[in-house]
Amino acid sequence: MGRKALVCVEAVLLLGMAAPMVFGQKPVSRDLTDASLEDLMNLEVTSVSKKEQKLSKTGAAVFVITQEDIRRSGATNIPDLLRMVPGADVAQIDANKWAISLRGFNDRYADKVLVLIDGRSVYTPSFSGVYWDQQDVPLENIERIEVIRGPGGTVWGANAMNGVINIITKSAKATQGGLLSAATGSQDVARGLAQYSGQIGTSGAYRVFGEGFKIGTSEAPNGQEAADGWHAAHGGFRADWDLSPRDTFMVQGDMYRTGENQTITSLIANALPAPHTFDEQFNTSGVDVVGRWNRTLASGASLSLQMYYDRSDRREQGGGDTLNTVDFDFQHHLAIGSRHDVVWGAGYRLVQDSITAGYATTFVPLNQTTSLFSTFVQDEIRLTKSVWLTVGSKFEHNAYTGFEYEPSARLVWTPNDRQAIWLSASRAIRQPDRADFGLRSDVATFPLPGGAFGIVELLGNPNTKAEQLRDYEAGYRAQLSKRVSLDIASYVSFYRRLLTDEPGTPFFSTGPTPLLISPLYFDNRAHALSYGVEFFANWNITPRWRISPGYGFIHMEVSPDSDSGDTTVALTPGNTPAQQFQIRSFLNLTRRLDWDTSLFRTGSLDGASPTPGYARLDTRLGWRVGERVDLSISGQNLLHGTHPEFHDQNGLNHILLERRFVAKITWRF
Repeated sequence: MGRKALVCVEAVLLLGMAAPMVFGQKPVSRDLTDASLEDLMNLEVTSVSKKEQKLSKTGAAVFVITQEDIRRSGATNIPDLLRMVPGADVAQIDANKWAISLRGFNDRYADKVLVLIDGRSVYTPSFSGVYWDQQDVPLENIERIEVIRGPGGTVWGANAMNGVINIITKSAKATQGGLLSAATGSQDVARGLAQYSGQIGTSGAYRVFGEGFKIGTSEAPNGQEAADGWHAAHGGFRADWDLSPRDTFMVQGDMYRTGENQTITSLIANALPAPHTFDEQFNTSGVDVVGRWNRTLASGASLSLQMYYDRSDRREQGGGDTLNTVDFDFQHHLAIGSRHDVVWGAGYRLVQDSITAGYATTFVPLNQTTSLFSTFVQDEIRLTKSVWLTVGSKFEHNAYTGFEYEPSARLVWTPNDRQAIWLSASRAIRQPDRADFGLRSDVATFPLPGGAFGIVELLGNPNTKAEQLRDYEAGYRAQLSKRVSLDIASYVSFYRRLLTDEPGTPFFSTGPTPLLISPLYFDNRAHALSYGVEFFANWNITPRWRISPGYGFIHMEVSPDSDSGDTTVALTPGNTPAQQFQIRSFLNLTRRLDWDTSLFRTGSLDGASPTPGYARLDTRLGWRVGERVDLSISGQNLLHGTHPEFHDQNGLNHILLERRFVAKITWRF
């Protein structure tokens, strides 16, 4: 596309917000943009208290991405969907890796957010973060994504420190029939989904699917072609039964395999002392199965029992990590009298891992089995007709620090049906992981007299403690009129025992050729203060045009304790933009033609690897051909030819994000 033509296209897209005055057709009634704001405010959410609650009456900062948001976003993956969440920091590193966090502390291995898919935790116990390239859920099957900004440890436990991302898929009953979807574009070389859902007797339903994609390479900072292309194949099933008027059962499973590429800079143990930069091919694979039984008792109370098994295998940076997880979770929801609504439960998780040493990294021991025991209780107390107090706590016993607890209290006041004011106070933790306790990684070399050299080695610490957070929040949620709603949340957070790299006494390694080792040990000798505000609103300008602005501000101060020798932890806030702004436009041009546009503005990063701020314009034009066929064309990053979003500090070479176009067709039958 020539430069002049591209400028014209961008200008037309930016004029999308003025287009409603031109078109007079009524929209199709199924669109979310036609739902009343009252319907949107009363969406049911389950992530805050592990029970269904109206969004308008939850005492937490919650953002819900609905299926209609997903369909009209033009996104092809979950990380791009999360960009619409105020307070979420989503930055792409290369074609198959992202840094994603809530309320600061962003990194490729961000470890303070718990991510769930249908109740199955997908964080990696090796470092408490998420490999986003392994979380490939067909977007057509997602019912909603609930995002809690702020601690969720009272019901979800450790690592739900700064928030929870809960991805909830549709039941098999909601996807009856067949579906074929295909997409292609300027970087998505090919993407396809084939799916069929049917009945199982008179009380059950099933869904089976297979999907795959191949994504091309990006542009490296030097203007050359990067080595970050990847491909994946993914298959799965889900079945739902009504066993009786009071009992339901669900079982679902997935199997996937990826082949990926990256450019890394690393020391190699048998080729010291200089670091090497090279292209690497690696692969991941996994299988999981989840079963859940729900029963409604005669008293109106309910029981739930869930079990899942998850196996993942990742071969990367010369080594490997195989994880086997078995998890049991029991929950009981009941009313006690007329004022108490109680949810309590208990759980057990067994994790067995097997690690193979990589180019410059290993773990001690290489094989380990750990257990996590947990229980929680939460009581929602109706103080008056318009005031509710929710108190509770999670109690856990982990293999690293033993007993931990995570209490919280939330107060919600609803002066009327259209307003809610809430306050909360919480204590949350991030429990240590395998890396904190047993990592051994050669991170740098340094010269010595006579041509010799030494090695800076990062070492785990068996005395590492859990990081702690005390968080205080206030929010206001209101439907101001038939056309305008808003949601505001503010917070102040105090962190202690944050992880640091502490210098130790140099020593000589054992072996035929002793080397001088300058160690850095993990320890908990830093503290932090952060505060901020998050805002989003919905404005129905006309019955067929909605504008949804959002804004997030965060101020962070991370400081080493007086007895710390860490010289880099104070740079942590530089990995998170202080301000982010977005405005999304949903427009029904005709009964079957949609035009949706999103403009994002992200502030600069001034940490160890500075990255300039950027604006991102995405747009989608969708056409519904009858009731069975959807056609769309989407454009992303339309304001820039290329730009970086994040510089990884873990040896992974970043890329420049390019302007991208995607065409997609979906057929339901």
